Amino acid sequence: MKAIVYTKYGSPDVLEFKDVEKPTPLDDEVLVEVHAASANAYDWHFLTADVFLIRLMGGGLLRPKKNTLGADIAGKVVAIGKNVTRFHLGDQVFGAAKGGSGGFAEYVCANEKSLALIPPNVSFEEASTASMAALTALQGLRDEGQIQSGNDVLIYGASGGVGTFAIQIAKSFGTEVTAVCSTRNVDIAHSIGADHVIDYTREDFLKDGKLYDLIFVANGNLSMSKFKQALKPNGICVLAGGGGTSIIQLLVGMLQGWWILKTENKKIGSFLANINQKDLAFMKELLASGKVKPVIDRHYPLSDAADALRYLGEGHAQGKIVVVVEHPSQTHERSTAA
Repeated sequence: MKAIVYTKYGSPDVLEFKDVEKPTPLDDEVLVEVHAASANAYDWHFLTADVFLIRLMGGGLLRPKKNTLGADIAGKVVAIGKNVTRFHLGDQVFGAAKGGSGGFAEYVCANEKSLALIPPNVSFEEASTASMAALTALQGLRDEGQIQSGNDVLIYGASGGVGTFAIQIAKSFGTEVTAVCSTRNVDIAHSIGADHVIDYTREDFLKDGKLYDLIFVANGNLSMSKFKQALKPNGICVLAGGGGTSIIQLLVGMLQGWWILKTENKKIGSFLANINQKDLAFMKELLASGKVKPVIDRHYPLSDAADALRYLGEGHAQGKIVVVVEHPSQTHERSTAA
């Protein structure tokens, strides 16, 4: 089968498109014929090791331990381990590849607990975006942010993969959402449900004096003290990790959050997304209902996955970037339009 592989850390130039052995699923795994995979900051960090901590977190000290990328996948089940009970041959699924890598390939194994069925009205391309970024937004808002109907919510960095999901998920909880993004992304933020949009190149969200119950930081380089100023008493600020921010930013946020929690009646927290069966099922329902519609900026064929990651690394994507995998026997059961 064809796959994207790498044997050393570096820019997307180190990626190779080559033939590799097709994987075989273990007892609790399925083999997925990948039809689409989406790119995440997670992939960028493991490709470049731009944060040294990546090397200590299982990436490999001198060279990558895993030679493939691509955590988020969508495709068709073509083989099943003997202990798998939730899926059958031919099921169309989305979720996370085994070990968070290998999705940039024609086939990949995945644990059945890391997958969910794709709703009939959702394309492979759309479904491939609804794992890491979507669960980062969901868990950050619901679990860390304790979101409630009627809350005033600020989404900072609202135009990327995590941010575009965060706007829509926050709205699904019945909140009033203010999105902060650049000029070129104002229309997108409005189109996916933001009640108010602040163009940070023209105005400072702190200047109007509005306070928020919950601030979700999907991306950005402001200090935690800035966000603290915009929180209501007992308000919560959540710094997302694993989707749109750097690991260093996450660790600094944790330290600052601990200090603010110790000294003031406000909470600033950080977390890393956990891909799990329950929350994938939750996202499935949001997708099926139309309450969440993935925003896809660009599509790339598997052979051009390096270009997809190069574009991701520039940091200007509007929503998600998808790698499309074509198969000779593939039927057009789903629309390829995002």
